[in-house]
Amino acid sequence: MKGKGKKLGTMLLAATLVLSLAACGNGSGNGETKGETSASEKQAGEAQKLTNLTYWVSMHSAAAAQMKTYAEMGMYKELENITGVKVEFQHPPTDSAQAQEQFNLMMVSEKLPDVIETSWIGYPGGPEKAIQDNKIIKLNDLIDQYAPNLKKLLEEHPDWKKQVTTDDGSLYMFPFFRGGEKVRVFYGPSIRKDWLDKLGLEVPTTIDEWHEVLKAFKEKDPNGNGKADEIPLYLTKEDVSVGAPFLGAWGINYGFYQMDNQVKYGPIQPEYKEFLTTLNQWYKEGLLDKDFAAPNDKLFDAKMTGNQLGAAPTYNGGGIGKYANLMKDKDPNFNLVAAPYPVLKKGDKAIWGQKDFATNGVGAAISTSNSNPIETVKWLDYAYGEKGDLLFNYGKEGEAYKMENGKPVFLPEVLNPPSGVSLQQSFAKHNRSTWSAPFVLSDDFQMQYLALPNQREALEVWSQPTGERRMPLVTPTKDESSQYASLMTDINTYRDEMFLKFIMGAEPLENFDKYVKKIEAMGIEDAIKIQQAALDRFNKR
Repeated sequence: MKGKGKKLGTMLLAATLVLSLAACGNGSGNGETKGETSASEKQAGEAQKLTNLTYWVSMHSAAAAQMKTYAEMGMYKELENITGVKVEFQHPPTDSAQAQEQFNLMMVSEKLPDVIETSWIGYPGGPEKAIQDNKIIKLNDLIDQYAPNLKKLLEEHPDWKKQVTTDDGSLYMFPFFRGGEKVRVFYGPSIRKDWLDKLGLEVPTTIDEWHEVLKAFKEKDPNGNGKADEIPLYLTKEDVSVGAPFLGAWGINYGFYQMDNQVKYGPIQPEYKEFLTTLNQWYKEGLLDKDFAAPNDKLFDAKMTGNQLGAAPTYNGGGIGKYANLMKDKDPNFNLVAAPYPVLKKGDKAIWGQKDFATNGVGAAISTSNSNPIETVKWLDYAYGEKGDLLFNYGKEGEAYKMENGKPVFLPEVLNPPSGVSLQQSFAKHNRSTWSAPFVLSDDFQMQYLALPNQREALEVWSQPTGERRMPLVTPTKDESSQYASLMTDINTYRDEMFLKFIMGAEPLENFDKYVKKIEAMGIEDAIKIQQAALDRFNKR
């Protein structure tokens, strides 16, 4: 875990693998089934009892710290008892680059895992191309006939269905959904409220108010040690890329966004220069952490727990909750709270902030090597029913939770793990609720996971931005994907490099127009056209 709870791989759009299931160890077919699989094509599979599945999945670090395979997880042990299906998990390396490499090798092999769970929007050309490439099967008819729980869910939430349907109308996976509003918000600006109280200041809401607060943090010794060692603000390009904290005050983000369905690119807008000018000023004044250009998890932890850091974007569980726990004995006055995403003018409504869509593109697809797709669909559908919902959100009753007044409540030993075991690791023994998986994450789980009042208040504070300019999870075609990747690899590298240079003064802001012209020369307009075409197709779904 990053010191600030940085799960960027999960919050950023996923061309990286997150998970993958693999199916039907009752014998695999020859991989010749293509497109939508009808009941007649797989008639033998309908009658055949499902007893084994191979399940390819990139293991989350919280689980990897304490188990070799997800088969050791309480949730999957109980699922085997309930369904009679034994799952053989296949885990790639936890390093995302190595996992991606293994995924690529797997996808060109003749024999695929039976179920593959990943972020399918990262497949070249998107999930529809994976169907056309004869890698996974179209699930529309199978879900309609054999997945009553997921079918009902998609009927009740047509906006969710739109997000997990291809431009050509194909359903291709059993998705991960964030079921309520509370589980879609988990990141934002955080600030030392005890420092504010000591200095007689309010939580800032505008860029100007932030400037005054940060200057006070630097000059007025809020940690009380008599040294000028306070670090007012920690803010990196990685932070800015998640929810656009501070940058969003100017109405733009660090990538592509849309206004009235017209795609734009934030880092070439005039407002981006204004943001850089402000950050450059703050850097000159010593208000930004001098190490912001080279993020380091352990160093961040040391600064926060060393009572030096005044403010930073953090995650709720891995930030506000984590440091409250680490500091409760060291400094009883320590009080890290959520601050609103700042705006330029007092009273304005924030546009940008971190808030996930109902889905992040992760889900379990059935491969064309699967010899029993009908029973596999039934097995996957279990997670979306009432009993499966409890199992996937909480784990096994009696081991992870108990029912009180008709509601599941985690056992004390789960919520209060021993020293050296994080709360996320404690949950990982029983369920996959703190990362993506093919089920519906519930708000009830979130409210137990976020046990502290400051964490629950953060949900309300960080939920305020409208998010009206976000791009949906669009899917370029294969040709578009290839061209887009070629363009954006160099553009992103240059953008990130100049972000640091402009703020640190290595590149004068007078050269901003030259920077914009270079990005234009690198092909940003072509990338915008690709995003626009994908957005237009998405809007027609």
